[in-house]
Amino acid sequence: MLVIQHTEHFRIESPTIVTIGTFDGIHLGHQKILARLNELKKQTGLKTVVLTFDPHPRKVLFPEQKDLRLLTGIDEKLELLKKYQVDVAVVYPFSKAFSQLTSEEYITHILKKSLHVKYLVIGYDHKFGLNRTGDIHTLRQYAADKSFEVEEISAKDIDSIAVSSSKIRKALEEGDVELAAEFLGYPYFMEATVVKGKQLGRTLGYPTANLITHSADKLIPAKGVYFVAVNIGHTTYHGMMSIGLNPTTDSDLNTKLEVHVFEFNGDLYDQNLRVEFLKYLRPEKKFDSLEALKQALHEDQEKCYELLTAHS
Repeated sequence: MLVIQHTEHFRIESPTIVTIGTFDGIHLGHQKILARLNELKKQTGLKTVVLTFDPHPRKVLFPEQKDLRLLTGIDEKLELLKKYQVDVAVVYPFSKAFSQLTSEEYITHILKKSLHVKYLVIGYDHKFGLNRTGDIHTLRQYAADKSFEVEEISAKDIDSIAVSSSKIRKALEEGDVELAAEFLGYPYFMEATVVKGKQLGRTLGYPTANLITHSADKLIPAKGVYFVAVNIGHTTYHGMMSIGLNPTTDSDLNTKLEVHVFEFNGDLYDQNLRVEFLKYLRPEKKFDSLEALKQALHEDQEKCYELLTAHS
C-alpha cells in the first residue's frame, strides 16, 4: 500500500476509486465501504484510494475539547487499511485553512486535481467543505461536469450492521472488549512501547512490561485485568494485562498499563508490542498485602489458561 502523508501537495495521475472519512477504528461499517471499493476495483481495474485526516478534525476545529479518545492512532489505522487491501492511503494534514475550502474547491482541488477520482464511494450523511455544507446532492450536482460517478452506501446497508464508533467507545469504557470486537470485526488492540517500571512484578513472580501507547489520544479500556494476546515481532503470545492505578503498591494517580506475557523470558525494554484485548477478567482492587495480590495474580493466570485451553 502506498502511503501519502505529511503533505498537501500531491497528485495521483491515473483515475481512481475513492472514499473519504476519518475511519476511526475501521469497524464493520467502514469495512462495508472498503469492500465496495474492492468490488469496483475488480470491475474496473482502477486503484482504490482512502482519503483520511491527521490530526483528527475535531482536534483542530474544537481544540478546547480535551476528551477526544480515538480507537486507532494513525499508524494503527494505516495497518488496518493495508489489511483491507487499500492501494493508496492519503493522510491529509487537516488544518483550519483546509476546513475553509468551499464544496466546489474541495471537489475541484482535492477530488479531481489531487486524487483523479473516477468513482467516489461515501457513507450516508457524508458532509464536507466549509461549514459542512457539501453532501451527496452537492457531489451529484458536480459529478457530471467533473466526469466522475458517485455512490452512497445507504443508511439501511450501514445500519443493518448496527455499529458505530461511539458504540465501540462505550463498550471499551465499560470493559466489554468482547462486544467491541464484535463491532470491530477484530479484537481491539493497542500498539505500545515497553519502558522501565518499578520491577515489582519480578518480586511477585509475575514480571510485567510497562507500556506507553504510540498515540496520546488512544482510548484505553476500563480499569481492570484482561486476558490478552501479545504480538512481539512475528510471534504471538498470550498474557494478562492490568490497567489502573496499582492501588496496592502505588500512591500516585497515574494510570499504568502493564502486561505479563506467558512463557516469555527475553528482554522487552524499548521494544514495540501489539496487545489485543480478548476478555475482561476482573476490576481493579486494592489488596491488604502483597501476598493477597500475589494470590490474585495466580488466580488471574489460571483463568487465562482456562480461556486459552477452551479457545484451543
